[in-house]
Amino acid sequence: MAKKLKEVDVVLVGLGWTGGILAKELTEAGMQVVALERGGMRSTENDYSVPHVRDELRFVHRHDLMQNTQRDTLTVRNNVSQEAQPMRRLGSFLPGEVVGGSGVHWSGHTWRWTDQEFKIRSLYEERYGKKFIPDDMTIQDWGITYAELEPYYEKFEYTAAVSGKAGNLRGQLQAGGNPFEAPRQRDYALPPLTPILASQVFSEAAKNNGYHPFPRPSANASRAYTNPDGSHFGACQYCGYCQRFGCEANAKGSPHMTVIPIAMKNPNFELRTHAWVTRVLKDSTGKRVTGVLYTNTLTGEEVEQPARMVALTAYAINNVHLMLLSGIGRPYDPVSQQGVVGKNYCYQTGASATLFFEGRHFNPFMNAGGSNATIDDFNSTNWEFDRAKAGFIGGYNVGGGFNTALPIGYRPVPRGTPSWGKAWKSATAKWYQTAMNISASGAVMSNRYNYYDLDPTYRNAFGLPLMRMTFDYKENEHKMGRHAAQVINDIAKSMNPTSFNPAIARTEPWTVVPYQSTHNTGGTIMGTNPGNSVLNKYLQSWDCHNLFVVGANVFAHNNSYNPTGPVGALAYWTADAIKNQYMKNPGPLVSA
Repeated sequence: MAKKLKEVDVVLVGLGWTGGILAKELTEAGMQVVALERGGMRSTENDYSVPHVRDELRFVHRHDLMQNTQRDTLTVRNNVSQEAQPMRRLGSFLPGEVVGGSGVHWSGHTWRWTDQEFKIRSLYEERYGKKFIPDDMTIQDWGITYAELEPYYEKFEYTAAVSGKAGNLRGQLQAGGNPFEAPRQRDYALPPLTPILASQVFSEAAKNNGYHPFPRPSANASRAYTNPDGSHFGACQYCGYCQRFGCEANAKGSPHMTVIPIAMKNPNFELRTHAWVTRVLKDSTGKRVTGVLYTNTLTGEEVEQPARMVALTAYAINNVHLMLLSGIGRPYDPVSQQGVVGKNYCYQTGASATLFFEGRHFNPFMNAGGSNATIDDFNSTNWEFDRAKAGFIGGYNVGGGFNTALPIGYRPVPRGTPSWGKAWKSATAKWYQTAMNISASGAVMSNRYNYYDLDPTYRNAFGLPLMRMTFDYKENEHKMGRHAAQVINDIAKSMNPTSFNPAIARTEPWTVVPYQSTHNTGGTIMGTNPGNSVLNKYLQSWDCHNLFVVGANVFAHNNSYNPTGPVGALAYWTADAIKNQYMKNPGPLVSA
């Protein structure tokens, strides 16, 4: 029988960016908050300092900061006719499993999603007509606007030390920034990172092709910085160890050295690590949650933590899984298209080319997570790009540069080079210094047959059903990928490389095996009513008013941009709604 503890005001499930933001904000408002994190405590001093942080085997190949698939994983299939198989080893995406979550090992790319995403269905129908959207594409408006979220974007960017160059300040375009971005009230917290040679070469080529390059905004501090909360950042060292690593210089915006330490200093806050939540508990009416059930993975003890409010703030996939395990909301059925929990799972697509230049040295080992110049000319932000002619919905961004080109894993060689032996060794020695990349990151639109549910066969270490992911790219993504590949290859050819491996669209069935991005979205989407969503605009459950669910799982589709910017902004937005609205009058914040 589970040990039952004393009730608290709020229990948070997961302590990454979203959990850290809510922990800080709600404890400062006087609430008693307990955070349950399935991973262990890590710190810059003990875990991410030189020299042991620069261990490619430990952090990249052995996934030291990531979820342990021997205890819990998910099953994967491309379509409903297939039998899903367990993901035995992390591949396509890398959920974190430490205090700080994926906010420790991310690269730092921080974007603002705009009304082109939040009002996607209404804007496309207005511009191209209702028939332009395929029948099986389940995109919908989110129920929130960019104007509502803009102050919270700014708050997150200044908390996370985002470096960049504004392209649109209060409606006035700014030279050197992104001309397609939505208006912002203030510039980024810090100026852009120092450009590396590969990004400079790409920028020049992009300009020559008539495009509009700008420095990628990223939570890599371009200089020493103290954020509004008093958290201290060192300047980026361009060490080349960013993605999949903690930052040795505290230059990468991360919750473990910003919001979480502030919460931990507050007597209203308690963190319990190695606490694996298995179920959200409900009262007899099913209209309120009463707390959570969790297991201490070090001792095996099962514990019930009662709470007046529960917030699911784990990784996006895990938030959806817990909702399904807890029986909150009606599970989605792709055949009848009834139900909402598990609906609209999305990933990302893309294409990339590798360029080889004899005699030009790029020093790929010196870079930051945001060391890319980018163009948004074909992204969702640019409405001058004619989707009717292109034949797809959404968009993609294109970037040139490097992000974590590591000594073991980064081995650029021309296509046709043997995969081992003397010829391969010779090619890696020749081209390591003299190659660069151009890549596109593309949006994925939601589809009725891309979704989550509980697997009927496989179970995790706690005897609970694994979550089953059904996903594949659809024709919309194939068209986008082919368009992106052509743009990349045209830019590459204009740069006159000695040779290049051309970009190829991802049109084969999606596979979970090679790493692509940790940008999983959807499953507990936000919307305008209980019939089309799990959550309202404040990320409050339609079914249980004292349950909030925060993370990329609330996105109704996926953009080409990394999700962390709106994830952080929405966390601050939700925290404000809880403090200033919900606590004054507990109940639904939006009428169903």
